[in-house]
Amino acid sequence: MDGRVVITGIGTVVPGATGVKNFWDLLTSGRTATRRITFFDPSPFRSQSAGECDFDPALHGLTAREIRRTDRSSQLAVVAAREAVADSGLDTAAIDPDRLGVSIGSAVGATMALEDEYLVLSDTGRKWVLDSDHATPHLYGHLVPSAIATEVAWSVGAEGPAVVVSSGCTSGLDAVGHARDLILDGAADVVVTGGTDAPISPLAVACFDAIKATSPRNDDPEHASRPFDRTRNGFVVAEGAAVLVLEELGHALRRGAHIYAEITGHAGRCNAYHMTGLRPDGREMAHAITAALNEGRTPPEAVDYVNAHGSGTKQNDRHETAAFKQALGQHAYRTPVSSIKSMIGHSLGAIGAIEIAACALAIEHGVVPPTANLHHPDPELDLDYVPLTAREHRVDVALTVGSGFGGFQSAMVLRRPLLGRAA
Repeated sequence: MDGRVVITGIGTVVPGATGVKNFWDLLTSGRTATRRITFFDPSPFRSQSAGECDFDPALHGLTAREIRRTDRSSQLAVVAAREAVADSGLDTAAIDPDRLGVSIGSAVGATMALEDEYLVLSDTGRKWVLDSDHATPHLYGHLVPSAIATEVAWSVGAEGPAVVVSSGCTSGLDAVGHARDLILDGAADVVVTGGTDAPISPLAVACFDAIKATSPRNDDPEHASRPFDRTRNGFVVAEGAAVLVLEELGHALRRGAHIYAEITGHAGRCNAYHMTGLRPDGREMAHAITAALNEGRTPPEAVDYVNAHGSGTKQNDRHETAAFKQALGQHAYRTPVSSIKSMIGHSLGAIGAIEIAACALAIEHGVVPPTANLHHPDPELDLDYVPLTAREHRVDVALTVGSGFGGFQSAMVLRRPLLGRAA
């Protein structure tokens, strides 16, 4: 064990793109994939836009039994996990299953299945007392978020540590950080890790409506997500999943794996301030960034790209702009910053892992994804937010951050592998 953890495989299912190649093509083209909600009639709701995945589980290899027993969030995760393992070239049958772990982040678990079951058991809300005679035998699996990790573990043959991390909208990022810790602690050699959420249901949409967190720009759903733009008025809820294969560096080298990036630091903080509010000074996020940089002994001026949380709410974009300035100093003004939520929306507990995947690909390809829909610069926000068009830019060190309801603030640092492609 040399204390280094690397990414050797990536799998993604996101709005507008299934598979890593399509995901990267979408991001670098600056194409938006948000639209008017089609999963149900959204007309009664304040916000009617979402980032929906064009995803058929059967077409992506899930059996009828797998589909019957799982919520959509688990289905997205399993498909992404299978792609990540295939991409890594890992022969899971040749690994001691006790040394193969799973760490998946999810903010809201099996929201869609639970809401569907409630409608059945309550006779579409007409009965206060639920009739258990009509319950699916898989209801317990929908209730317990750990079922997501179970499904991923079964799909890859993992018998080591298997956990679900749920820390709101930082869940995916924190799950990858936990996976790294499992490897550094010697609990696993390989961890299949990432985040998934499928929250596009009437209940979840109503919850965000109630606090006016989501954009009401219903006449233009394709351009409703506008991080850092002065016309921004909330985020666009989305679904999706990203799964990564993490390995101890020596393990990856011995099998000749391709290495996308090394994870050199991860840190989290909580503002203990407000359930949904943020202090404008960005202090807690700045502390998380500094701690993540320090863990890998990375000076602030080494950061080449910042993948912002960039949700498109007024307070978030002010908050993290201030945090970047605190943590990076004057270097913040020279560093490209962008938000991929402008293109694929905010998939809650999944987005942190999706953004890690985007950072690894930015390092791999030397391209920074743009912030789409950024046509009207906000004079309060004065960093380089890479508006509209992807930019060729060598990225040796990428910083990605997340911010979640409850006051969660997380940061992770990725570095170009010093060894390049493993021999």
